[in-house]
Amino acid sequence: MEQHKIIEFEGRSIHYRDEGKDNRNTLVLLHGFMQNLDVWTSYVLTYMHSMRVITIDLPGHGQSSTYCDTHTMDFMARTVKAVLTDAAVQQCVMVGHSMGGYVALAFARENPYWLRGLGLINSHALADTEAHRNYRAEVCQLVATNRPSYIVSSIPTLFSEYNHRALSVDIKDLQDQCLDTASVESIVAAQQGMAQRKNSIDILSRLEIPILFIYGKDDNRIPLEIALSQAMVPHHAEIMVLEHVGHMAFMEARDYVKPRLKSFVDNCYL
Repeated sequence: MEQHKIIEFEGRSIHYRDEGKDNRNTLVLLHGFMQNLDVWTSYVLTYMHSMRVITIDLPGHGQSSTYCDTHTMDFMARTVKAVLTDAAVQQCVMVGHSMGGYVALAFARENPYWLRGLGLINSHALADTEAHRNYRAEVCQLVATNRPSYIVSSIPTLFSEYNHRALSVDIKDLQDQCLDTASVESIVAAQQGMAQRKNSIDILSRLEIPILFIYGKDDNRIPLEIALSQAMVPHHAEIMVLEHVGHMAFMEARDYVKPRLKSFVDNCYL
């Protein structure tokens, strides 16, 4: 049975899902920009019998409230901490996709003792360049002008063109999901929060836990050379680089990512 919960946080609500409560190993999955916890459903169904899996609708996403005009990564990380406190989680492996990775790094900065391991899927630890901040400002203007058009046109670009035909149903489902739950206000708040995020390379170097990096060779958001260079920073790094995969590795290569992620979690608890 699905265990959905809504907690109050700073006068509004955060939604999360908690499965496999009787299992010792705990995995926390954080979704990317415009998405919600439903993107992890196939992972939850696969893992829930062997580990505890917590998925969270980050502020302004899914069923969680939009709080203000800028959702910083630090603010989102505080909502994650509130969820883990509510769920009585003492330690976990935290894995974030894209924006969710930025939130996981912000969480790790303030709460390193809470983590047994950290995973970044199509994500990185650098702050935005000026060019990227300008791009985010343009996105905010586009969304304010025509939100549906931006969502429908941007989602396919997250995937490798190699996978567009095979994953056409998944792409359409993701477009529909984002159209249903991503408002103008929430999109702008997330974009402005990402534009303000801190450089977190120091976090990668300070953490003494295993860190898993998963990237696609066709990711047009994160150049592979940046991905590989960051994997050289931590004390204990593991990296998975996937052929014919873009910015949605956990969807484009489920058959490879699922077992790799499970073995990572298991090893973090040895």
